[in-house]
Amino acid sequence: MDTQALAQRFTEVLADLGLECIGVEFTPSQGQSTLRVYLDVLAAGGEGREVTLDDCEAASRELSAMLDVEDPIPGHYLLEVSSPGIDRPLFTAAQFAKVAGTEVKVLLKAPLEGRRRLRGKVVSVDGERISLEAEGKTFEFDHDAVESARVVPDWAALGYVPQPKPGKKPGKKATK
Repeated sequence: MDTQALAQRFTEVLADLGLECIGVEFTPSQGQSTLRVYLDVLAAGGEGREVTLDDCEAASRELSAMLDVEDPIPGHYLLEVSSPGIDRPLFTAAQFAKVAGTEVKVLLKAPLEGRRRLRGKVVSVDGERISLEAEGKTFEFDHDAVESARVVPDWAALGYVPQPKPGKKPGKKATK
C-alpha cells in the first residue's frame, strides 16, 4: 500500500473541512490492523488554529465513507484519526524543513555510520536531503532512508519543567 498516495487522497477529501492529511501509518495485525491518519489545519487560512476533537470526528466520518466506497485497503482494520500532537510525526522532507532548528528523533531503515537511531537538530533540508546535527556530528541522509521520525517536545518552552521552590537549592533534599 502506498501511504503517501493515500495521504494525498485523504487531503483531497478533507479540503472542504479546512484540513489536510500530513501522514498515514498502517499497522498490520493478525486480529485487527490499524490505519492511523494524522491531520493538520490547511496552511491557507489556518494560522494559529489547532486541530480539534470536532475536526477529528468530522474527518473520521468523511474518511470512513470514502474508504467504504473506494476500498483501497483489503481486510478489516480500525481507523484512527488524530492531530499530530506535540511530538509531531514527520512523514516528508518538506515537514522536516518546516521544523528546521528543532530537535527530532529519527529511526533509519539502515545504519548510517553504525547508527539507526539519531536524536538531534534539523540543520537543513535540500530537496530530499536532510542534515541533522547529533552528538557533535552532522549526519546527512535522503528522506527515503527514514523509517520514522518525530519532533522532540521542548518541555521547558512549554512550561512543563518543574521550577525549584524559592529558598531551596535544586537537587538538595531537606535534612532533619
